[in-house]
Amino acid sequence: MTPTVPEGRTGRARLAVLALLGSIVVPLVAAGLASVLWLLAGMAGLALVAVGVWWTLAHTGALRALGVILSVAAPVAVLVLYAVHGMLWPALLSLALWMLAVTAARTALSAAPTATGRTGQAVAEGPHAPWILMNPRSGGGKVGRFRLMQQARAAGCRVVLLEGRQDVTGLARQAVAEGADLLAVAGGDGTQALVAEVAAHHDVPFVVIPAGTRNHFALDLGLDRDDPAAALEALTDAVEFRIDLGYAADRVFVNNASFGTYASIVTDPAYRDAKARTALHALPGLLAGEEAPRLRARADATQVDGLQALLVSNNPYGRAVDAARPGRRERLDSGLLGVVGVRVDSTAQAARLARGPRSGGLVRLSAVEVVVEAGTDRLPVGIDGEHVVLPSPVVCRVEPGALRVRVPRRRASGSRVSGTAADWPGVARLALGRPAPGRTAAAGSGADRAQTG
Repeated sequence: MTPTVPEGRTGRARLAVLALLGSIVVPLVAAGLASVLWLLAGMAGLALVAVGVWWTLAHTGALRALGVILSVAAPVAVLVLYAVHGMLWPALLSLALWMLAVTAARTALSAAPTATGRTGQAVAEGPHAPWILMNPRSGGGKVGRFRLMQQARAAGCRVVLLEGRQDVTGLARQAVAEGADLLAVAGGDGTQALVAEVAAHHDVPFVVIPAGTRNHFALDLGLDRDDPAAALEALTDAVEFRIDLGYAADRVFVNNASFGTYASIVTDPAYRDAKARTALHALPGLLAGEEAPRLRARADATQVDGLQALLVSNNPYGRAVDAARPGRRERLDSGLLGVVGVRVDSTAQAARLARGPRSGGLVRLSAVEVVVEAGTDRLPVGIDGEHVVLPSPVVCRVEPGALRVRVPRRRASGSRVSGTAADWPGVARLALGRPAPGRTAAAGSGADRAQTG
């Protein structure tokens, strides 16, 4: 029997196709074949912006000032050129239609708006002795602002407040030794990773309360980062599934481990209080100086050299990312590490970055194991935003299905925009009412599976 495609996905696929065609037709109607020249002008503007950003980040003094001017002047000049020749509104409309097409295509192809588990999701029995670690300083004091401690205790949870530089791993191990059958964390991603390692080792369920600043892990689990108290429902009414864990040497990461430029910047004590100023001060030496880090990475059988920055993630991110602001992961149970590397050695290479992944300056891979080295005995690494120094080379690996995660059965589904690049042949098949290759039409959304259990 031929599987059917949910009508909502078919409609989004048709919208994507129509918007894509519209983004092509609009400039052709406005300028005919000359629209190709206007497209080239826009690409030239992007290349100049990339050059300006490179000068701003990699140099100081007059060249940095010129880079700032170029970064602003190039797009303004392109917009003025378009406006003078009557192409501004067609260009903006075409861009809007293209963005709509890509968004609709990603949502149509998305098998799940949030990361799902290797063994599927099942309604979980409530724990008998839940334990939760809360960091009252995380997220500007979310623990106190949302009364998380009081609500967790009302749900029968033993609450431990993190004070000073306590041994987080030791606290979690002691909790398990004393009979805890569920571990939870209300804090940042770095603290969550430490407790998640203990939960995985003892095979007890793990609950995330998004009380940190960024909470990327919570985002990929489909939790509402603006309402951390809602995640406490996982203590009483939850679904459970298994996800992977990443390892950098013997350190667990739930999100990513970053090497090179970003990892070097976060070693500066001033970074916590003045991130932008510290980064601008350090970047010229890290990007173009004689001591600039040059990383070598082996991702399974692929060797990559000359990287200035490298991010290894627990499952691949679905769109272009940087170490400080990663994007979304479509799933957390692929059994693969994501690898994103950057290498820019000159102004010409910076200009080519406007071409995206085809520029040669951006490396994207997936691998089971990644080995990172830089010709030094030790490497600074940012593990879920926390700075550590590890012996080189650093072996990164993934442990499939290592962690039992529980989330509220009524969890927020989050954005339905999948992180994957639009697969236009697959979108066309969906628009015709046929399942896209490699995807099951009956899969539905992660939120749907959570509700059916």
